[in-house]
Amino acid sequence: MSKKVYFENLGCAKNQVDAEVMACRLEKLGYSLTEDAQEADLIIVNTCGFIESAREESISAFFSLRNEFPDAKIVLSGCLAQRYADQLEQELQEADAVFGNRDLSQIDNVVKELEKKTDPKPLRVTPSYPDPDSEDNSRNRLFGYPGSAFVKISEGCNHRCGYCAIPVIRGSLRSRPMNSILEEIESLSKKGIYEINLVAQDLAAYGWDWDGKSHFSELLEKIDSIEGNFVVRLLYIHPDWMTDQIIETIKNCRKVLHYFDIPFQHASEHLLRPMHRTGNSDTYVKLIEKLRAAIPDAAIRTTIMLGFPGDCKEDFEIVLDFIKKCRFTWMGSFIYSLEEDTDAYEMTNEAEHKEMAAKAKRWQKKLESVQQEITNKALQAFIGRKLPVLIEEVMEDAPMAIGRIYAQAPEVDGLTVVNGKDMKAGCVYDCTIVRVNGIDLEAVKK
Repeated sequence: MSKKVYFENLGCAKNQVDAEVMACRLEKLGYSLTEDAQEADLIIVNTCGFIESAREESISAFFSLRNEFPDAKIVLSGCLAQRYADQLEQELQEADAVFGNRDLSQIDNVVKELEKKTDPKPLRVTPSYPDPDSEDNSRNRLFGYPGSAFVKISEGCNHRCGYCAIPVIRGSLRSRPMNSILEEIESLSKKGIYEINLVAQDLAAYGWDWDGKSHFSELLEKIDSIEGNFVVRLLYIHPDWMTDQIIETIKNCRKVLHYFDIPFQHASEHLLRPMHRTGNSDTYVKLIEKLRAAIPDAAIRTTIMLGFPGDCKEDFEIVLDFIKKCRFTWMGSFIYSLEEDTDAYEMTNEAEHKEMAAKAKRWQKKLESVQQEITNKALQAFIGRKLPVLIEEVMEDAPMAIGRIYAQAPEVDGLTVVNGKDMKAGCVYDCTIVRVNGIDLEAVKK
């Protein structure tokens, strides 16, 4: 009888890729995956450690599983385990192991040690960086929706934004060898994956660690030349690195979707400089104008941070005006989190941060109200268009399915409800958009 492993995966798409890689390695060790934690001999809680709310969610998920399944071996893995390994080893005695995320191949040794472990103290493994040329990114099972996969093109980050702890957690930029990425995408396409979502902390920085320049356009051109019926979605491009060359490359690539995830974070120079960002409202507006001039049907998502140290009403008015001018298809917003080991951590204290966060939450409501109207008008423009829809789920009790068009990224944007028969999850159908329902679209399959 085979042993079973259950993954509780938290955090970003990069974390999901890590979980898929670990799952593949564990299957080679004789484990079979289960979606029911009650069946599991081994539970892996793949944590997020980016901001305070994510850390709280990770710890809460761990204790919930620990209390419900006291006999299972539970490994705390991922970003939280990497960032706070020493503290967790001392304070989280309920964990069977604490495993960082810098060398996923070490999960083999963790599990082998767990199987013979008798000491109640948590087994602790905080791997160092592997050689990018020797990393094994094999995945047998994808944890996302049918027909879609995330492909990580690099790890870590060199930008050192003032508020961000990612370099502390995942280290400096380490780009994957180009051939490794191309081979993986070709393999996924042959397995029937239609949507390839490229992820990295900043896609545009790909290859910078090799020779001090971006090789992202080159990568896209080579991906575009791969045979197969698939499309490529780009997730996370730093606005200061969105060059004319990248825009022109995307315009000329047949397989690259006209979807842009550009996290501006703010538009006030007063805040952007201590964030270690070089732009301002004017330069960022011009970037959006240039992008839309080159690619008129571009769907653009951004993220705005409120409550950064020094944030004030004038800053909010600047970012509000920025949102109105740019008219993003989608916008997410979040409140600044006071993070140790970042430059911004020394700019305020806990009391000031709480006071600022309270103001920021009020600003956030107004910002999101304005964006809701902008998004609704942006979605109206899709009515009457015939577009490919990737189906994620088919309803059992009605001739209906749920999917996404090119303007809808997995899990973060709205969905498209498709009316029609004979649809299958993971397949793509040409559909006509007929109406807007809130942040979702409604379509009819032809």
